[in-house]
Amino acid sequence: MNQSGVGAAENEFQDKSVLQLSILGAQMLFVAFGALVLVPVLTGLDPNVALFTAGLGTLIFQLVTKGSVPIFLASSFAFIPAIMHGVATWGIAGTMSGLVAAGLFYVLLSFLVAWRGSGFLHRLLPPVVVGPVIMVIGLSLAPVAVNLALGKTGDGAAVLVDPDAALVISMLALLATVATAVFSKGMMRLVPILVGLIVGYVTALLYGIVDFSGLEKAAWFIVPQFTAPEFSLEAILFILPIAIAPAVEHIGDMVAISNVAGKDYLKKPGLKKTLLGDGLATGAASMLGGPPNTTYSEVTGAVALTRAFDPRIMIWAAVFAILLSFSGKTGALLSSIPTPVMGGIMTLLFGAIAAIGLNTLIKAGDDLSEARNLVIVSLTLVFGIGGMQLGIGEFTLKGIALAAIVSIILNLVLPRKTG
Repeated sequence: MNQSGVGAAENEFQDKSVLQLSILGAQMLFVAFGALVLVPVLTGLDPNVALFTAGLGTLIFQLVTKGSVPIFLASSFAFIPAIMHGVATWGIAGTMSGLVAAGLFYVLLSFLVAWRGSGFLHRLLPPVVVGPVIMVIGLSLAPVAVNLALGKTGDGAAVLVDPDAALVISMLALLATVATAVFSKGMMRLVPILVGLIVGYVTALLYGIVDFSGLEKAAWFIVPQFTAPEFSLEAILFILPIAIAPAVEHIGDMVAISNVAGKDYLKKPGLKKTLLGDGLATGAASMLGGPPNTTYSEVTGAVALTRAFDPRIMIWAAVFAILLSFSGKTGALLSSIPTPVMGGIMTLLFGAIAAIGLNTLIKAGDDLSEARNLVIVSLTLVFGIGGMQLGIGEFTLKGIALAAIVSIILNLVLPRKTG
């Protein structure tokens, strides 16, 4: 990127008034809003808590990095299947203990990077490990997305909405999301999930299946229903391996924002600082009952489009997220979204996550005909998606957690091709 152009943009935003910076911050929150609230709505967490912890996490990140990176942190998609399983198995409080451990894992990685440099991360977690794990994260939820799109519960055990109406609602939400992502220009292209939610919601209104009773009863001002974690070793062992994929994705996000802003944020403030900020943000969110945080690529796209490189804009976005979290109407409105709307968007979202994993392998140029790579990718996918379980006593390792551990172990023990 042209460095003089970036410098001019920075000078321009340094001259902006508080009002102008706050308006730009509100715009950034608008870009992130659809994805931010989708995670708690899908997983059964409190949307108001998610808004609060997204704002808090962003402020923590900006504090750790000394306000040097134009990044907004919010709900991570990578943990959706783990949170859904965890809430159903150990409850929200138990699940939070696993997510706190994930945040501590990021913190540990930041210390290791400070000690050994970032090279060891690439050796321990190369694309042949991370790629298939990300694919498992997306594909393992495919049946849930389809069931919701057809008007059923996530496990398909019960019908919630008439199947014909559900299919129309979910497909219109999906088409709106796809059309916005592919054909829109400017800011509209950055909010496909939000557009899909709106179109699906309006369609559901026309079918008369939206329940407004919760919205009518909700107070304008509330304190978010924070939930403290309760120690659960099973939840920790189940969720901790899943943190591998978003930790590596964090590096990619830092490279992306560096390219956009024309600065090398991997050097200053440094990967050790950004990982530490991400880890502390995730830990803080989990201590309050919110989903783990991650850097948002949608906001990075908005930064590239608007050339809004001033990190103070993200601080304003965080402040608005926190203020919005204290409105009971916000959570009630989000909770009223019918499941087919979510299902339609999820069919694209989870497929997109799998595609990101595939693209990770393609960009790395790994030869999958090579026996070593073929074994790692094959077993990771089949164990992760096929339902393989390895149990020791009452503890069972399965799904994404099992896939991540198997992938790392195979990468460490299988001999590399020489010569």
